[in-house]
Parts: sequence; structure tokens; C-alpha cells
Amino acid sequence: MEAYRVDVKTDEIWREIRGGVAQQVEREPMLASFLHATILNHDTLESALSFHLANKLDSPVAPALLIREVIDEALAADAGIGRAARADLAAVHQRDSACSALYEPFLYFKGFHALQAHRVAHWLWLQKRRSLALFLQHRISVVFSVDIHPAAELGQGILLDHATGIVIGETAVVEDNVSIMQSVTLGGTGKESGDRHPKVRRGVLIGAGSKVLGNIEIGQCAQVASGSVVLKSIPAQKLVAGVPARVIGDASCAQPALSMDQCALSEVDRQLR
Repeated sequence: MEAYRVDVKTDEIWREIRGGVAQQVEREPMLASFLHATILNHDTLESALSFHLANKLDSPVAPALLIREVIDEALAADAGIGRAARADLAAVHQRDSACSALYEPFLYFKGFHALQAHRVAHWLWLQKRRSLALFLQHRISVVFSVDIHPAAELGQGILLDHATGIVIGETAVVEDNVSIMQSVTLGGTGKESGDRHPKVRRGVLIGAGSKVLGNIEIGQCAQVASGSVVLKSIPAQKLVAGVPARVIGDASCAQPALSMDQCALSEVDRQLR
């Protein structure tokens, strides 16, 4: 599976967002000011993204104007952040049945917002600006109810669906094209230090409420059923379920993160009975 790539000279994602928002201005005049300020007054997706995130992360300690300067700095220094944002938007649009247009996650979906804000915090962490990175982590947690350590490494084409209660620890790795449902924890197992968090490979689907704990590997295109507690590594393309989780069959399809098919568990349960 290849992650989404974008040529900024032919930015179809941004053009589609602007076109959809222009239609909404006509249909819902009450939102015209918001839609112009957030989307239509900007020439690029990056400009709109920094404006939108800064206003959401605004606080008395660090007002939106200052936060936007930091976000703009990160976006200018690392073009990969903008490419990843586009890949994430495409992922939401393709996988979330509640999303009917690309502008919807950009404007309204806090999973997308939390993920893009984390990308800025991660850039700060890599620049050794750890206090500011941790400050952003705190604001992301307060505003979006998503707690991702700024050191955590996240790929692109990621869907954080609903997102409330997601926790991702410091040494966690989440590769490209992964889908994570609400209330998922990628955590440690105690007070150990060092490399102590899960490594989630490409194409994995993690169901709602699952806890994946320790320095273990979730193999490519594996599937974790909702409510599972995963304490051991999972082979590629396998389905696990239970407390503690165990392999109960193959994943629902070749690419579960893209299909978002969470019905396989009930079928396997019937077969086991």
C-alpha cells in the first residue's frame, strides 16, 4: 500500500476543499464568515491549516497568533507535514462512512485536528524544543481529548476515527495507512523506561477500546477486535480478540485498515462455537 502523495502545483485536495466550502457558503449563510476566515481567505492548505489549528489550540498563556507562528514555522521547515495532512484527509474521506466531503474532516473532525497538531509537536520535539512540544501535547489533550506524546512516530494516511480517549505513548510507532478507533491505548506495561511502546505496522485496524501494551509488534495488515487487551506481538494479517488477546483467525480482508470491516469477529465467534 502506498501512502498518498501530492504535487502542490496540482493540489486536487485543496481545490476540492475550497470548491466544497464555496458551495456551503451559499447554502448556509450563517457560516459564511467562519468558512471565509478558515478556508476561502487562504491560498494554500497549509495556510488554512495553521489558522484553523491555532484558533482551536488558543489559550491565555499562548494565544492563537503565537501558536500560528509556530505551526507556520513547522510547515515551512518540513513539507512532509503538509503531505501527511493531505494523506490523512484522503484516508478519512475514503474510510469514514460519515464523511461525505474532504472539507468536513478539515473543518470539523477532531481526530484529524489532533493528528495534525501532533505532527507540529513532533517536529518541535525533533528540534529539541521539548518544553513547547509538551505544551502543545497538553493543549491537544485538553482540546481534543487525544493524548499523543510528541516523540511518538506517526506515518501518513492515518485515520483516528471519533478519536476521543486515544492515548499513544512516547516510543510508539504507527506506520502508514493505519486506522485507529476511539478509546484505543498504545501504552507501556509499567514503570519501565526505554523503548516500551507498541510498533503498529502498515495497514492495521485497531478496534474501539482496545489496549495494546508493551514493546510489541502489530504485524502488517493485522486486525485488533474492539475491547481487546493485546500483550504479545501479532503476526501479519491475523485477527486477534479477547482479554488477553489471542489469534482467532485471519484478518477480515487483505487491507483491514482500508476496508474498516469490523464484522469478521462475529463470524469467527460463530465458527468457534
